[in-house]
Amino acid sequence: MKFVNPGMLFLVALVPLAGVFWVYLRARAESRLSALVAPALQSRLFPAAPKVFLLQAVLVLAGMTLVAFAAARPQWGHSSQTVKTRSRNVVVALDVSRSMLAADVRPNRLERAKADVADLIDSLEGDRCALVAFRQKGVLLCPLTTDHAFLRSALESAAPESAPRGETDLGAAIRASLDALDAAADDHNAIILISDGGDLRGHALDGAQQAAKRGVPIFTVGLGDPKRDATIPGVSGGGVQQFQGSAVKTRLEEKALAAIARASKGRYVPLATAGTAETTLGAIYRNFLRAVAAKEQAEEEELRATERFGLFLVPGLSLVLAAAFFSRGRFAGVRERGAA
Repeated sequence: MKFVNPGMLFLVALVPLAGVFWVYLRARAESRLSALVAPALQSRLFPAAPKVFLLQAVLVLAGMTLVAFAAARPQWGHSSQTVKTRSRNVVVALDVSRSMLAADVRPNRLERAKADVADLIDSLEGDRCALVAFRQKGVLLCPLTTDHAFLRSALESAAPESAPRGETDLGAAIRASLDALDAAADDHNAIILISDGGDLRGHALDGAQQAAKRGVPIFTVGLGDPKRDATIPGVSGGGVQQFQGSAVKTRLEEKALAAIARASKGRYVPLATAGTAETTLGAIYRNFLRAVAAKEQAEEEELRATERFGLFLVPGLSLVLAAAFFSRGRFAGVRERGAA
């Protein structure tokens, strides 16, 4: 046996003390009254005979003991209960190519994306989320989960080394994201693809059409400045990345991201270079992804301790009420006056 509110057991220990004090007060009142009131009047002031009073006291004290014990919420044994949850499944596909290290978004595109994904995690509530990092291929860093601490840990570790190097392939990112989703629940699935739009393989629309066939919308998020070129840090972390003696430059390519969103019946949202409350992934999630139907997850059977307070509460209240029936209350007085 265990108790949910063990501190309430202190009240059980106080009940006998309250009973002793109650008997003491009555005995003192009777002794004082006998010195001042004639014996004929004492029966009217103390109508309950000693035996009746004793019975009432026992009933009240026993009832109070049971009620106090019930307040401690005793539990023993276990019962199986089914728990139903409703949630959505969201896969965040994060571009970790080297172009995401460009600093046209502070501190750079990748770090800004990671900060916004952290904001998204705060908005998930009970929804499940997975994380895919991609360059040439998509790599599942975190499967669908409601463990937000594990998801944050995977997000913090995301870096260009998290996915195989090579030409950025948005189509591969979409395929990896679809693989992370349960096809039987596509009505409740969605993908958030975060990238600067560079698609060097040209398979993005194929992936978007595959998502559309499954009914999975893709919400594309563009990071970077679409009007101004930005340089990429060198492989060593210093200087500027060079190709054939010239600095490699990149800018946000919105056309590919917008086309993916249209083809999959999602939405393209460019993130401003200086984030505001309405251009964060948390805001995007609240504004758009909430339109995705929530899925009633499979029932999970749990063993829970069985509450037993009712076994004590009902008898306890019954005993207190029984004690009240022995009192000469208002109705008894009315009958006596009527008879007189």
